[in-house]
Amino acid sequence: MTVAVTPPLVYESWSQRIVFGSGTAREDVAVEVARLGATRVLLIAAGAEATLGEEISADVPVVATFSAVRPHVPAEVAEAVRAAAHEHKADLLLSVGGGSTTGTAKAAALTTGLPILAVPTTYAGSEATPVWGLTEDGNKRTGVDARVLPRVVVYDASLMLSLPTRLSVTSGLNALAHCVDAWWAPRHNPISSALAVAGVRSLASALPRIVADGQDIAARRDVLFGTYLGAVAFAGAGSGLHHKTCHVLGGAYDLEHAALHSVVLPHVVGLNLPAAPDAARCLGAALDAHADPFGALLDLYSVLNPPRSLLDLGLGEEVLDQAADLVTAQIPDSNPRRVSRAGMRALLGRAQRGDTPVLVPLPDV
Repeated sequence: MTVAVTPPLVYESWSQRIVFGSGTAREDVAVEVARLGATRVLLIAAGAEATLGEEISADVPVVATFSAVRPHVPAEVAEAVRAAAHEHKADLLLSVGGGSTTGTAKAAALTTGLPILAVPTTYAGSEATPVWGLTEDGNKRTGVDARVLPRVVVYDASLMLSLPTRLSVTSGLNALAHCVDAWWAPRHNPISSALAVAGVRSLASALPRIVADGQDIAARRDVLFGTYLGAVAFAGAGSGLHHKTCHVLGGAYDLEHAALHSVVLPHVVGLNLPAAPDAARCLGAALDAHADPFGALLDLYSVLNPPRSLLDLGLGEEVLDQAADLVTAQIPDSNPRRVSRAGMRALLGRAQRGDTPVLVPLPDV
């Protein structure tokens, strides 16, 4: 009897404690800080969220607050937060904020090894991945390191009630992009794909409810749940074409992170889906649209009405040739179809103008 040999399935999970609640962030943080045995906490909270950070951390031993958070974590910010952690002899980093705030805590953890307790206030998903990113001279570098994965995440849906509709939508679509990229990322696998299907299903159901009523706490919880599932899927599968594109554009041109993801995502899906039948089946299952998953994604966009063009985010046509060069150099070998520099220039042109996303027919572009 001959047994067919198939490559082994390898899935790497990451150790992390997750606490879901609503209206309990302050007490949950106090419990988790005590559980970690921390006695000198460095609070990391951007200026706009400093008051919230102080409220949430009122019952823990905070020795200093770092508020100089900036998008894409410039190298000078990373150096400053590391210096603050050293100066104040911190034994725990408490991050209260969105993806940039979490990323700043990760920059400190990367070199100090300090644990992070993250309290997200957007749907960025960075809190559930071991991925770090730093920007220097317009070049955003990313990497994977277990030291930057927050030890504990405290999710509190009530913290999202004041999140404006536009940011709720763009941040939620960033979370959805984690799910979609997991279907064709370098380490894509059945486990990550299943998590991503559940994540898209939760996000696609809840985001329209938030647009209809920003105070729908159940919808806020569902989006947080989908955010977490998508981030875990992304952590297991790695960074695909969509995230590579957004990391390059965000770092090089300082574009608004969540809005950038919402603009680029349907164009990358339109490019890859014709060459990725498994991803098409997953998207169809998640959106209950097996016959036309791409059309269902565009229908969701019509309901959510996110930003549609890179021009509106500040990316001019004059830099598109340079942008195409930068992104093409980062296209993963695992991408389901070959993408030439000309094909990437065409995709970026459609996204820059805000054209209606289209399915790009095979063969390779």
